[in-house]
Amino acid sequence: MPQDNNSHIIQTIASYGKSLLGFIRKQVKNDADAEDILQDVWYQFSNVVNAGPIEQTSAWLYRVAKNKIIDKHKKHTETLLEDMLPASGDDDDEDNLDFQSILLTEATTPETAYLRNLFWEQLFIALDELPENQRQVFIWQELDDMPFEEIAQKTGENINTLVSRKRYAVLHLRKRLKQLYKEITEY
Repeated sequence: MPQDNNSHIIQTIASYGKSLLGFIRKQVKNDADAEDILQDVWYQFSNVVNAGPIEQTSAWLYRVAKNKIIDKHKKHTETLLEDMLPASGDDDDEDNLDFQSILLTEATTPETAYLRNLFWEQLFIALDELPENQRQVFIWQELDDMPFEEIAQKTGENINTLVSRKRYAVLHLRKRLKQLYKEITEY
């Protein structure tokens, strides 16, 4: 029986590998992330096939891939939100912003989808208000996951200068997103 499972896994990879990778690539930023997600899908597939047959292999593979993509975006959004929002006691905020509970809820309803879209829309509007050098450092560091060392090599700037620019960007984004948070919670 294990031999049959191995041949089934190999046949499935051959049949769906290329199209599944294309599906994943369309929804993530870079090829390395797409390949990592695909590897996770194949790993989960091999574990499930060994436990028992899957009725609709294609639907199962695409659903698992979509879930892995969502998990990756959610993990990145959690990191982004933690960095932009003040820690307890920062900036004398009496009301601590709780975007995480609003945006990272497990429920996928039209309302949560709207709020997530609104958040990203407002984030990019706020980013456009920044000076180019602050905006670019923030995008490279937070959205493209580029380390400061790599940005420094790319730009020829001192790492401390880059950290300072990102800090100014974060302060601006906190202020702008605080307004959005108030509008959402007062609604």
